[in-house]
Amino acid sequence: MSHKINIVLFGIGNVGSTLINQVLESQRFFLEQKNIELRFPILTNSTLAFFEKDGVENQWEANFAQSAVPFHLDDILNCVKSQQLDNLIAVDATASSDLVQSYIPLIQNGFHIVAANKIANTLPIGFYKTLRQNRDKFDKQFLYETNVGAGLPIINTISDLYYSGEKITKIRGVFSGSLSYIFNRLGKENLSFSTILKAAEKAGYTEPDSREDLSGNDVARKLLILAREVGFHAEFQDIKITSLLLPNLNEKNTKSEYAISKELLDKPYRIAKLTQLDNHVLRYIGELDLIDKTLEVKLVSEPANSPLGQLKGADSLIEIYTQSYGENPIVIQGAGAGKEVTARGVLTDILKISETIKREASVSV
Repeated sequence: MSHKINIVLFGIGNVGSTLINQVLESQRFFLEQKNIELRFPILTNSTLAFFEKDGVENQWEANFAQSAVPFHLDDILNCVKSQQLDNLIAVDATASSDLVQSYIPLIQNGFHIVAANKIANTLPIGFYKTLRQNRDKFDKQFLYETNVGAGLPIINTISDLYYSGEKITKIRGVFSGSLSYIFNRLGKENLSFSTILKAAEKAGYTEPDSREDLSGNDVARKLLILAREVGFHAEFQDIKITSLLLPNLNEKNTKSEYAISKELLDKPYRIAKLTQLDNHVLRYIGELDLIDKTLEVKLVSEPANSPLGQLKGADSLIEIYTQSYGENPIVIQGAGAGKEVTARGVLTDILKISETIKREASVSV
């Protein structure tokens, strides 16, 4: 008999819809190899929910469009209770700050949580701790591997090292696929910064407003998540962020002003490129120094033959320095963004929880 896992999916945009399709494509494999049946009895976007007790099928998009209704969290909790659904996992594939406030009520009502959404792990430390206290009290899991590096095993690796007693001394790297793409091309090609930036926007590497990337805030949030993962309970305002924007071209400009003024970025980054040492390249990194207790997001010049200097495409790369490994860091590199790898990372977290549910069920029999 298969173990039925009921997934309530919040968010059916790029990552959420890709996740559903990945599950539907691999459903037979999960049944045959893991004896697990993953079902989506409830799907939501920001305002509507689609309820399907037995789980969605291949025509889920058309069914959602026809049958979704306005909802509140209580509607989902009541549905789960009335249908007597168990083995519950709530998946947050949104960027909603409001939904994050529902994590604790969801846990208290029997849900495990898988989050692609980074917000819960970057809110003030009081919420961060309360969420984990509830997770432990109700014996649920809260997994979020895709918060940093999409599908790369960064959080798990760092967490495993930390909880094995390894002394981590420094974590540094390129956390942003969009900024990796921009500076990788800037180092190799005779193109202006604004030309490459516009290409990154067109290719979908950046946020819809690329100032989100250039401000350094996204890198800072990822750095904060990793800092807290190793017991350094910092706040966002503790991070020193050197923005890539300019005093006369920043978040205060209107979107249209920013759109027509990107060439202002060309001169400072051309100068930065030309004034480096030979065989060096620019990289925008996050750095956590656990000896000095500092968190910093900044533009640096790296040797072209170093791991960071050899980055290509839109890859991310994280260096983890520890006492045991000395001067030779653990290096994790790969695609750090994209709906396919992010959805696959979310699915991996879902399957980890599913295996735990399956083990607990076999013990209780």
